[in-house]
Amino acid sequence: MRKSCIPNIFTFINLSCGVLSILSVMYDRIDFASIFILIAGLVDRYDGRVARFLNVSSDLGKELDSLADLVSFGVAPSILIYILFEFTNLGPKGSIGIILLLLFPICGAFRLARYNTSDFDGVFTGIPITIAGCLLALFALFNLKAQSPIYIAIILMLTFSYLMISNFKLKKL
Repeated sequence: MRKSCIPNIFTFINLSCGVLSILSVMYDRIDFASIFILIAGLVDRYDGRVARFLNVSSDLGKELDSLADLVSFGVAPSILIYILFEFTNLGPKGSIGIILLLLFPICGAFRLARYNTSDFDGVFTGIPITIAGCLLALFALFNLKAQSPIYIAIILMLTFSYLMISNFKLKKL
């Protein structure tokens, strides 16, 4: 195996966790769905680091990482919260719930595209989608036994969506 493939393995594990999270929601395993998102977050920390360590960073790897991140930290957490908090009942025929379901990954996609097309100087503009998605997964985990009011979930979805596309500055750790 070429060493340039090694970072992509981490990216594909990230993507697989995102897909498994969505599948877990379909089987009403909110606990597994949340954990898969958190595992994706751990794995996502290392693909870029491994690529830089092996000196095999590439535009392809950067794009693959963003696609995996959109699934694992945009689509999967949005579906997780939508189902857990029964957003299907929000608004006429669930229309408000659908808007919330779509808004989070749309803002995440914008955030990723903005990051990919700008020069990174060690300071993020807007919170990274990884942070937003993992925080929603943690919120879901904490709501397995005693569920928070639905308005808390709505506020978090709206707040994280906004923070991803905002000009808020966050230094990389």
